[in-house]
Amino acid sequence: MTMDSRDGSNDRFSGLSGSKMAGPSPSAAGPTRRGILLGAGALAGSVVLGGRRASAQAKLGAPNLIKPGTLIMSINPTLPPLQFVNDKGELQGMRVELGNEIAKVLGLTPEYVRIEFAAMVPGLAAKRWDMINTGIFWTEERSRLMYMVPYERAAVSFLVSRGNPLGVAKWQDLAGKAVGVELGGIEERRTREVDAMLKKEGLAGLDVRTFNNFAEAFQALRAGQVQAATSIDATAMYWQGRGDFTRAIAGLFPQTATFAFADKTLALAVVDTLNGLKKSGFYDALFDRYGVLKIEGDSFKIDGPGPA
Repeated sequence: MTMDSRDGSNDRFSGLSGSKMAGPSPSAAGPTRRGILLGAGALAGSVVLGGRRASAQAKLGAPNLIKPGTLIMSINPTLPPLQFVNDKGELQGMRVELGNEIAKVLGLTPEYVRIEFAAMVPGLAAKRWDMINTGIFWTEERSRLMYMVPYERAAVSFLVSRGNPLGVAKWQDLAGKAVGVELGGIEERRTREVDAMLKKEGLAGLDVRTFNNFAEAFQALRAGQVQAATSIDATAMYWQGRGDFTRAIAGLFPQTATFAFADKTLALAVVDTLNGLKKSGFYDALFDRYGVLKIEGDSFKIDGPGPA
């Protein structure tokens, strides 16, 4: 996979309170359009939310962490209900709650760097953050670049305008349509695979239009600049529940989402933490509350060889 070197926005959210959310249902407490655009836009400086710091003894230090006592995670908060910024500027969502709990168990303070996806892998290699926490999908190629720990299952959906005026019901119905998608992620790759599948069947291909993040792609769909937008199932279901769009196609290309690390010791510590959260019931309860598919099997592990 080719990643570009653009940094995009670079904002840190540290010491989150980890306060319990009401869950993923679209309500007044959830993200609004303004909140999602806030998550995608440029926020100056550092934002400290909640002020909660690690209370336990840190289980890791140098050289396994970039900053003593802190777990720095990259995230692109434009995917409600999994990761988003609400109208108060607070970073929330299932992946945020899980990241906070992992940091807590490790005796570390969670700190988030908001960044476009395309910069995440290069930034991890450059030691700008300890962990990618944005639901990065597992691929064999990526598993040789970093240590990947599967923790979530997800599939691809296509959103269309509310009410589905074009009558899109299957991937063949996307022939000749303009489709918006975030640059550089597996969603872009899968969108281009659909393009190839259409052409193989003798149909018109897609007009694939890439955006810096999902929020921009969804905004383009809302403005009529594209006729569909690619997303993961949970996010597509959220927007449909809000009444913004219709999830016309769902469940394509099911695969595994992961945390990613440059440091193997840290990756193994997170594996142990996830296994503990599974045993305690925290993992199952969190995923059930958000309606997210759990990994198959009863334990977590690094999948792939990691960096040479």
